[in-house]
Amino acid sequence: MPIEPVHPGQLVRSQCLEPHGLSVADGARVLGVTRQALNNLVNCHCGISPEMALRLAKAFSTDAEGWLQHQLAYDLAQAKKRAGNLNVVPVGSRQVEQQVRLI
Repeated sequence: MPIEPVHPGQLVRSQCLEPHGLSVADGARVLGVTRQALNNLVNCHCGISPEMALRLAKAFSTDAEGWLQHQLAYDLAQAKKRAGNLNVVPVGSRQVEQQVRLI
């Protein structure tokens, strides 16, 4: 069974803030964002935007693309959990052919 990706905010806390002894308030100052914005990220209430990825890369000598890849992996894993609720008809199925004829 594949390992589920962790929320990128957890990585920010464990790989950026904690190794440098930074509080959320200190990290926010370093990144040039509000304390609330960073708090929301590290507490998994929001994801990493492209701008935040650039800020993290610049401040902690990391890779912006890597942060966005973490976010995408996490988002895709969450979407897969809800995939059963998607109302999609496979193209080429009889059901699609019948629906197209009704249009």
